Amino acid sequence: MADLGAKLASLLGAPIKQIPIHDLAVNPASGKAYLSITRGQGPNAVPMIVRVDRSGKVEEFSLDHVKYAKAMLPNPAEPGSGRHGNGRLQSITDLEYIDGRIFVAGLSNEEFASKLHSLAFPFEEVDRGASIEIFHGAHGRLETRSPIRTFTHYEIADEPYLLAAYTCTPLVKIPISALKSGANVRGTTIAELGNHNRPLDMIVYQKDDKDYVLMANNSRGVMKISTENIDDIAGIFEQIEGTSGLPYETIEDLEGVVQLDRLDEGQALLLVQKGDEDFSLQSIALP
Repeated sequence: MADLGAKLASLLGAPIKQIPIHDLAVNPASGKAYLSITRGQGPNAVPMIVRVDRSGKVEEFSLDHVKYAKAMLPNPAEPGSGRHGNGRLQSITDLEYIDGRIFVAGLSNEEFASKLHSLAFPFEEVDRGASIEIFHGAHGRLETRSPIRTFTHYEIADEPYLLAAYTCTPLVKIPISALKSGANVRGTTIAELGNHNRPLDMIVYQKDDKDYVLMANNSRGVMKISTENIDDIAGIFEQIEGTSGLPYETIEDLEGVVQLDRLDEGQALLLVQKGDEDFSLQSIALP
């Protein structure tokens, strides 16, 4: 679908510049794509969900009369805080549903600001979350205030983990079993993918009986990261130059990818942006 931006502008009656697209998810049963967007800007902006089917039809996914559960995070970052922009806007940077729980990454108002919440669904209670500490190889120091930008889940040696990516770009593994209320958890940095960039989205997939992470990045394109020996890697605990840890290759013919999700076992769906108003949806064979 090459004219997604124009279709969104027509549907919502606003210029595409005033319709930020925040995330993409695919329903594997139907193959329909769902876009998390905002119509408008500033305090009057309205969050919405838009659905796109395989025929190219674009429509609002109405939440009228839809049952829902709601959880309030107890310790979000304060407005105006944060080293890189408004900390309140980074109170939730990514979330994922895994085996009956919703995992929420973002910043809190605590000294160890980087947080991961693990919420049972349907929501019954919300705990304090776990504080996350990592060693950033490019910076040569431990960090507790940098938010996870995007994450996914992956099983390592029969134990469930989160694979979390940070700006500049440490890739970290975090055991899900450690994410207890009030815990201080140190993730293991298993790759440094180069600085001066920000990860945008990532998925795990299998190709030729091997597992890979496919990560979209704002300045380094799309990275295909091998998970081979991920259970044996010792981790990065000292300053490094360039890249280190798990190896990766850049998929050269994929440019402008800002979001991605699995479409089916063999394909991914990409949200591609080229210019301020040029958005498209593209399906590709998993590389």
